[in-house]
Amino acid sequence: MANFIDLKGKRALVTAGTKGAGAATVDLLRQLGATVLTTARSRPEDLAHSEFVAADLTTQAGCLSVADAVRERLGGIDIVVHMLGGSSAPAGGFQALSDDEWRKELDLNLFPAVRLDRLLVPDMVARGRGVVIHVSSIQRLLPLPEATTAYAAAKAALSTYSKSLSKEVSPKGIRVLRVSPGWILTESSLHLAERLAKEAGTDLEGGKRLIMDSLGGIPIGRPSRPDEIASLIAFLASDRAGTISGVEYVIDGGTVPTV
Repeated sequence: MANFIDLKGKRALVTAGTKGAGAATVDLLRQLGATVLTTARSRPEDLAHSEFVAADLTTQAGCLSVADAVRERLGGIDIVVHMLGGSSAPAGGFQALSDDEWRKELDLNLFPAVRLDRLLVPDMVARGRGVVIHVSSIQRLLPLPEATTAYAAAKAALSTYSKSLSKEVSPKGIRVLRVSPGWILTESSLHLAERLAKEAGTDLEGGKRLIMDSLGGIPIGRPSRPDEIASLIAFLASDRAGTISGVEYVIDGGTVPTV
């Protein structure tokens, strides 16, 4: 990988880069030579102040503080990876989703990218180069009505926004792409598998199988690893992908059953 991709001299922002695929992406971009700033609500002990900014990106103030840190600490930006996302919506279908729950899903999965792009992409346009990667989800294509309707809708909105942004700024030298993972094997997803296994009276592998079955199956038989998501993002952020823009890369082990 290091011989194939070189990110030396690149300045990158990765949101939500302290856990899971976000942390794996931060680590890989640094290994490949990039200077990387990441964000979360609180700083882990293993990250230096210069590598991290504490911010709540569901707020305008949080996005402004991150944009200010990018300019002050990095002196500009070449790569933005919007990793932030997730869901806290209750189960129970559409009737369980109040206006407040819908706002939470949009505030977490759509607006941070919209706001940060509005703050950072103009600087890329002024220099005539840059890469923006929006991390979406296959849930936008395969919503689970019991629990992920609002999350899936927010990710679908992110995807549409990303496509429109790419059409506007690609002619100005800015590549805009989407990465849509399926199930990623992270600490939190392992906890979910363990809980499901306990409820079903099975073992951890059985719990994993329950998750895969809920998605309609994963043809390769396993979830993606965080480092596999990071590898795809690193390639797309590099000059090796210099003519790729405006498209979505699904990394789901074959979960999405359609063309």
